[in-house]
Amino acid sequence: MSELPPHILIFPLPMQGHVNSMLKLAELLCLHELHVTMLLSEFTHRRLVLHANAQSRFARYPGFRFVTMPDGLPEDHPRAGERTMEIMLSLRKTGGLEFRRLMESTNRLNDAGDRRPVTCVIMDGVLSFALPVLMEMGIPYIYFRTVGACSFWANFCIQEIIDAGEVPLRGKDEDKYTYWKKKEMDLMVTSVPGMEGFLRRRDLPWFCRVSDVNDAGFQAIKTETRKSTQARALILNTFEDLEGPILDEIRKHIPNLYSVGPLHTHLRARLAEKTSDITRASGSFWEEDKSCLTWLDSQPAKSVIYVSFGSVTILTRSELLEFWYGLVNSGQRFLWVMRPDSIIGNDEESKIPVELEEGTKARGYMVGWAPQDDVLAHPAVCAFFTHCGWNSTLESVAGGMPMLCWPYFADQTINSRFVSEVWKLGLDIKDTCDRVIIEKMVRDMMVERRDEFLQRANDMANLAKKAVSEGGSSYCNLDRLIEFLRGTI
Repeated sequence: MSELPPHILIFPLPMQGHVNSMLKLAELLCLHELHVTMLLSEFTHRRLVLHANAQSRFARYPGFRFVTMPDGLPEDHPRAGERTMEIMLSLRKTGGLEFRRLMESTNRLNDAGDRRPVTCVIMDGVLSFALPVLMEMGIPYIYFRTVGACSFWANFCIQEIIDAGEVPLRGKDEDKYTYWKKKEMDLMVTSVPGMEGFLRRRDLPWFCRVSDVNDAGFQAIKTETRKSTQARALILNTFEDLEGPILDEIRKHIPNLYSVGPLHTHLRARLAEKTSDITRASGSFWEEDKSCLTWLDSQPAKSVIYVSFGSVTILTRSELLEFWYGLVNSGQRFLWVMRPDSIIGNDEESKIPVELEEGTKARGYMVGWAPQDDVLAHPAVCAFFTHCGWNSTLESVAGGMPMLCWPYFADQTINSRFVSEVWKLGLDIKDTCDRVIIEKMVRDMMVERRDEFLQRANDMANLAKKAVSEGGSSYCNLDRLIEFLRGTI
């Protein structure tokens, strides 16, 4: 038994972006011959089996396995839009008991006696309901926050933001379009160290957009983030040249911090050291429509803007039309991902204006879901119109892809500010949904300021590549993390 490697349990929040990052970390640990158990919600696991290659991909690692537990939500819960927060709140209510059953059921985690009991848990930093079980069992844990350092740090400072009177942002019963227009939203935030010169109230993480500081979701994010100091270490999917100053602020509170990103390119780099098979790992919850790659093959180089608002964004029909008119009127080619569940009250009988149909046939292509890594690497693509989720942001950074940002949820509002004002890799149009503005910004990105953005994006991509190459900051940090995990036995 003493010769067996460490056994790491990885436990992500059951959402697409979180699971994606954790799967990549899991494979990196497997490559270093650690045993890994991946704990997913039953709903998430079913989606992966249906639409991703995770099951077959991990079959090559004998020390890996999946286990599942319920998330407490009914099968028909949308798990999208603003109701996404209900996943975390449900797990806070029901997850403790389910997690205890799982950890105490040795036949599920160690049924063949071919691995140690769990030696360390790497868990999403919003799942503290699991901590009493781990403390009783004497199992050390590490937090992996799948957001960027900028978002984590702003959430860490929520109490200071409250004390400074910089929230609440939203009036009682105020719809989003009303508070988007409030002048107070453009006041600078003074309570987040390292961000005083550029962060506005409208750039704070979406969780701050409350009318009452006692809002359950807002308080949950505040409480969970502060608990990060109790973990043995913190892992972030970022790299020093991108977020170094903010990482330094975090280290004042959590010294044992491992920045190991971008994980998707880091995984490819480590795979290339060990094997010639570096096929793309898919962790998609939706079926990928690869016909879009064939369409891209027929387009001129650097001529297409890729449009995707991620796995949880939901648009009204009015918003959909504003985006659509803006894209068509810009005169630029576009590839648009539109999930089947992404439009509120989507009525298939609703007539699409003829000018949009014709404009899309002439210069556009639409799919329900796309193989995003392959799209961003395609020579026909020039820019990414994105919701600015952290995975999409990092994929753009690593791919040298300028971004037009329309954030919707969670960390996206602060990511987009860093993209536009700190890294200067794109444009931020948060809190607007107007066809004229969208048309102008698409043209700015694709024509007027194209070379400027492409140059800066290429420079940052080179830094991202350096970080995950041998001797780079993320490469060395992963080696340190592996040694730390070996030492937790």
